[in-house]
Amino acid sequence: MFVDSHCHLDKLDFSSGDTLSRVLTSAAERQVSKMLCVSVDMQSFTPMYEQIAGLDQVYASVGVHPLNTAETPVSVDELLAKTELPKIIALGETGLDYFYQQDTVEIQQQSFINHLDAAKVCKLPVIVHTRDARQDTLDILRHHADFEVGGVLHCFTESWDMGRQALDMNYLLSFSGIITFKNAAELREVVKQTPLDKMLIETDSPYLAPVPYRGKQNEPAYVAEVAQCIADIKGLRAEDVARITTDNFHRLFNRAAD
Repeated sequence: MFVDSHCHLDKLDFSSGDTLSRVLTSAAERQVSKMLCVSVDMQSFTPMYEQIAGLDQVYASVGVHPLNTAETPVSVDELLAKTELPKIIALGETGLDYFYQQDTVEIQQQSFINHLDAAKVCKLPVIVHTRDARQDTLDILRHHADFEVGGVLHCFTESWDMGRQALDMNYLLSFSGIITFKNAAELREVVKQTPLDKMLIETDSPYLAPVPYRGKQNEPAYVAEVAQCIADIKGLRAEDVARITTDNFHRLFNRAAD
């Protein structure tokens, strides 16, 4: 069984007549047993949560993506209020993105810190987005993260040096369909060096569909392609990758370990 540890079901485009029911059926047919629907802002949190509330196989997080930070960062209390909901198993995604937005650096940093401070209270892992902000991401984690609870650097595309430092702080690395891309040879080397018991797999759907689905809308079923790519890199069976990354998911997101 696979787990898609990071998707955005509420961002899927159904304008062509496709349905969430079909997406979930396809995932089940590919043996995707669970998925984590990740929050990106507080405005869309409630409709996202309502969409997945009746789905036993879908969990959710609460948080604000660094590109969605407002002039006033989300507060610790706002985050903690949502963590009391039964399906919430993580905080995020939060973090830093200097690639797309550099004029909100201080706000991004404070929002990131607030998520980490909330995690210390509710003891939930943190989902981190990082792009072009390696040192600041590591510094903030080092000074504010709860290392016992940990978290994950999702859709990891950074260097092995950064990944190694994150692992030392009890943060897992999650790999997406990007590892299947032709131009991702360096990232596949990072996968090769990352211990299997320290990684998760994800789609980040509807974005970043893996080969052979590039150009199409991504969906949780395609996490199987990510697992197969990791298996090929490490000389394992996809079933082994599925089993170990599923165990990793349940160990990190222990509210989902039923």
